[in-house]
Amino acid sequence: MGTVQGVEITGPLDDRFAEILTEEAQSFLADLHRTFDARRLELLQARKEREAELAAGGTLGFLPETREIREGDWQVAEPAPGLVDRRVEITGPTDAKMTINALNSGAKVWLADHEDANTPLWANVIGGQLNLRDANAGTLSYTSGEKHYELTGGPRPTVVVRPRGWHLPEKHILVDGAPTSGSLTDFGLYFFHNHLVTRPYFYLPKMESHLEARLWNEVFAFAEERFGRPTGTIRATVLIETFPAAFEMDEILYELREHSAGLNAGRWDFMFSVIKKFRTRGKDFLLPDRNTVTMTVPFMRAYTELLVRTCHRRGAHAIGGMAAFIPSRRDPEINKVAFEKVTADKTREAGDGFDGSWVAHPDLVETCRTVFDGVLGDRPNQLDRLREDVTVTAEDLLAVGDTPGQQTEAGLRNAVSVGVQYLDAWLKGSGAVAINNMMEDAATAEISRSQVWQWLHNGVTLADTGAPVTRELVERIADEELAALGRDLGEARALFMEVAVADEFIDFLTLPAYDRMP
Repeated sequence: MGTVQGVEITGPLDDRFAEILTEEAQSFLADLHRTFDARRLELLQARKEREAELAAGGTLGFLPETREIREGDWQVAEPAPGLVDRRVEITGPTDAKMTINALNSGAKVWLADHEDANTPLWANVIGGQLNLRDANAGTLSYTSGEKHYELTGGPRPTVVVRPRGWHLPEKHILVDGAPTSGSLTDFGLYFFHNHLVTRPYFYLPKMESHLEARLWNEVFAFAEERFGRPTGTIRATVLIETFPAAFEMDEILYELREHSAGLNAGRWDFMFSVIKKFRTRGKDFLLPDRNTVTMTVPFMRAYTELLVRTCHRRGAHAIGGMAAFIPSRRDPEINKVAFEKVTADKTREAGDGFDGSWVAHPDLVETCRTVFDGVLGDRPNQLDRLREDVTVTAEDLLAVGDTPGQQTEAGLRNAVSVGVQYLDAWLKGSGAVAINNMMEDAATAEISRSQVWQWLHNGVTLADTGAPVTRELVERIADEELAALGRDLGEARALFMEVAVADEFIDFLTLPAYDRMP
């Protein structure tokens, strides 16, 4: 395998990696980096400046300078082939087994995840691209011990790839001596190798403003022009999973309108972002135990209702959030509870007007489909349900303090235990981990560690024990929880403490975790 001038590949070239890292693909990545990376870094700096304003007492609101867009009469592009009926979407990483299981699941869409359900281990980054290319060609198979996995016949889900967020680098590919963007790497490699054999569709994570959406739109236009594809060949669904983005939904759709495939309610990251953005602002923004913050609490309800209203007004799909509960094939009681909770969650979403929703496990596809079938019938979506009854103000979105519940030692223990266990798996290359019959990924781990930080730095006293949350208490609980697990999780424990109790709040736990990854 040769290399392009100015490009350096520092990761090992495992079996077949050269098929992905061709000179032509490297050249495309280099062009993406040289054209767009400076603007990406400017936008990341703008995030820091906005966060400093919030820490100094500022707030979030609908932007006065984009009022004409919010009040204007415009629509996004018509739904693209394969994205008209999205009533059930399955998510998961792009290892061979998951890829095959997802494509055989019967879902309408598979979110092929290079982000929160994955880790950027070099073998995952390039191996995942190989699996996606082989799957799109219909040749992917996998054998583990005596079990063999292969793609079945019949209709398969539409593949929608989620690249890493704008904030994550790819340290194994350097252009002109600088690490490339994880976003541009994941997008560029998938588009390059697949745009002629399948429709290049994407899920865009972690954006905080319409200006970040504008940058993605420019990337898409660049790629389409470079390879002679018609405008709108690329389609993207945006996860509204940061607090600032909730105030810019119209604007994000507008920036991507010729490439837009709608919005998704990224509930777990949204909760993390709420904590993160107002982490120093005292009791008005303190949340109770993670697992008690449901989608029906006031600020979450406002956010999801506004998302459906905004999307359908613009002719865009509104996709519901993740059902993190996972069934057990060994424990009927756990199984019963999981199915009941998922059914209730999807019933609420379908009733609110969502056009589909996510599940994390193949066994839940039928549950989600049944609920949406009951509302949609033979219709592919409910875009015609405009939800003109919905009116959401900035104050409604900001009503975090109205969330019922308490901060308890049980909640603190769960946060510490789940956070450390997840980071242990992440460092070993697994980004989606079943813990206590919940599918934990980077987003749920972020909630855990950010809540610990917020409770520690805002003088919380635990409701069930009366104990103040101190670093010593968190350290003791970590020792006790890890002793109960009976495993050596020393490196993960140290990393959790770094991101959960340090004086300075680290933006994303995946950044120091990636530094520890080879």
